[in-house]
Parts: sequence; C-alpha cells; structure tokens
Amino acid sequence: MVLVGLNLRPALSSLAPLLTRIQQETGLSALSIGALTTLPVLCLGLFAPLAPWLSRRIGPERTLSAALLLLGGGLLVRSLAATQALFLGTLMVGAAIGVAGTLLPALVKRELPRSADLMTGVYTMALCLGGALGAGLSIPLANWLGSWQASLASWSALAALALAMWIILMPSRQTPAQLPGAAGSMRDLLSQPLAWQVMLFMGSQSSLAYIVFGWLPTLLIERGYSEAQAGWMMGASVMVQLISALSAPWLARLGRDQRPALLIVLGLIASGFWLLLQGPLALRWLGIVLLGLGQGGGFSLALTLIVLRTGNSRLAGKLSGLAQGGGYTIAAMGPLGIGVMLQFEVGLGMVTVALLLITLTAALFACLAGRNLRLEIDDAGQLVTR
Repeated sequence: MVLVGLNLRPALSSLAPLLTRIQQETGLSALSIGALTTLPVLCLGLFAPLAPWLSRRIGPERTLSAALLLLGGGLLVRSLAATQALFLGTLMVGAAIGVAGTLLPALVKRELPRSADLMTGVYTMALCLGGALGAGLSIPLANWLGSWQASLASWSALAALALAMWIILMPSRQTPAQLPGAAGSMRDLLSQPLAWQVMLFMGSQSSLAYIVFGWLPTLLIERGYSEAQAGWMMGASVMVQLISALSAPWLARLGRDQRPALLIVLGLIASGFWLLLQGPLALRWLGIVLLGLGQGGGFSLALTLIVLRTGNSRLAGKLSGLAQGGGYTIAAMGPLGIGVMLQFEVGLGMVTVALLLITLTAALFACLAGRNLRLEIDDAGQLVTR
C-alpha cells in the first residue's frame, strides 16, 4: 500500500516544473496549460466513483492492479511528441490515480481496522514523498535525459515496480459480503449531511493542493525565482509534508473531534501562501515549511476523516468514492481558476487573495466535518449518523 501511495503524486507534481518548457515547445496558451493542469484533477473526481463499482465486480486487489497498469501506460503516452498525446496521457493518469486513491482508504479500513487512522498517515506520507520527488527531480531528469518528454516518461518505471510488488504481496481476501438491503448505498449516503461535509472539505483543501502541484513553480517564477529554484522550492515544500502527514492523525487523536487539528493545518497553509507570494523574500523558506506542514496535515486529515466517519470498510469505500469523486471535481476548479487569472495577467496580490479565500472556505467545512460523528448501519439496516 505504501509503494502504491508513492506513485499517486509524481505523475501530477512532475508536470508543474516543466510547464514553461512545455509551453515554449508546444506553443500552448496559458489557458491551455491551465486546462492541462486541471484535467488530471478533474479525472480524479470523475473516475473515483468507479472504484467501488469495479471493486464489487473484480475485487479491490485486481482493481488496484488495473489502475497501476493504466497509470504506467498514461505516463508513457503523455511523453509522446504530439500535443494530443500529452492530454490523452494526462487523462489516463488522472483516471488511474482517481481509482487507486479511492481504494486505499477502504483497504486500510479492512486490513487494519484498529489503527486505520495511523496507517492512513503512513501511506499519506508516501504520497507526499512521491509528490516531493516528482517536483524536485523533474528539471534534473529533463536535463539529464535530454527532454521534458523523457523526464515525464521516466516515472513509469516507478509505476511498474509498484505493480509488480502489489501483484506479489497484495492481500488474498475475497471481497467482503454486501450488507443486507440497500442501506449504505450512494443514494443513502447523499442523504447524510456529514457525507457532504466531508466531501466539501476534501474538495476545498484538495483545490489548494492541486494549485500548488499545478501552478506554484509558475507563481514563484513570477515572484522572481529561477525555474530550477522554483522547482526545488516546490519539492522542498512537498517534502516537508512528510512530517505532518504522519503526525496529523496522531494529533487528531488527542481530542474528541478533529476540528482543532484541521484549523491548525489550514492556518499554516494560509501563512505559507502569504509568505511565499507577498512576504519578505528572506522569509521564503519559512513560507515553504509552513505551507508544507499545512498541506501534508490537511490532506492526511482529509483521508483520515473518511476512515473515522464510517463504521465499516464498505461504508469507508462508499464515502471515499463520494468524497474523492465529488471533492476532486470541485478541486479541479482551483487550478483552472488560477490559469484563467494568469491568462488575464492578474497580479500576485489577487492570486494570493483567491488562495486565502479558498483556505477560509476549507476552514468552514472543517468545522462541520471535524465533529465527533460517524456514519453507521443501525439495527434496522438503515444508514444513520451517530
């Protein structure tokens, strides 16, 4: 699971540092580049609901194998010379990550029910490490291998390794039996305000994360940093996420609900954005650290909420599909919005205001989703919130 998690971010974070080169070689407009950064996030949302459906038919283990195979293929396709291949490969990558990322919380809940929240922190740490490697190594790989296409294609080797290890070591359990009746169906889930609150928090905090993956290097270059500096700063920020990704679930356990932990990490995100885009240049590394701590903790807690807000692995899978499917669809508007703002040459000041407003929105939903509540099936077989 950790090795799979390591693959779910390089495909996204490795693209951002190369956007300037891609734009120069392909002639794509800023709006088209914005669409390119939005496409994988949108696919995360559109394809995430397929994960529970596929899991019921071929099992979660085989579904995850198929997602890794699609991921590796997408990475190779988008490295081809044609612009159409760049978009097609990016679509394949987004679909694969959407399915694989949705399956992981349910698998963790099934395999390690008593320590699911802490295990969520462990594989989230792997996600962050993968994101950091993708951001930090993209430019060096492009220079070493001779092109941005080869740099993008090289990450397919990591996907192939994860697929091989997953096939060898994956659990051999059968798919759990379905609960009686229609309780816990997606329709039932949509009738529960708690499910919507978790989804909207996932969407708003993920919007910030994918703005970073898609546009932070570009924004830092706009601030005056070189291409290489911007890539390494983004990589450093994502690397810092390792600390809070692992520690945030532990922090969440200290109280009866997760609202204090959620508000702390969102405060760190807001401070980091302001320091990087508006603060003194001398404080840029403080901004990198704060942003990394906030985003690592925010994403880890968002996934932890899926586990903590459900009473069994089936509900966790359903909520994961809803929260990540709907959440990532919402999150896709973030990178697209920043792309539109840059297309119209809006200054960094307005971009910063937009980022802070998204953070405030995430804080509002955090106050609702972070309460000590849980979705369960009652004695009558009905889905309830307790």
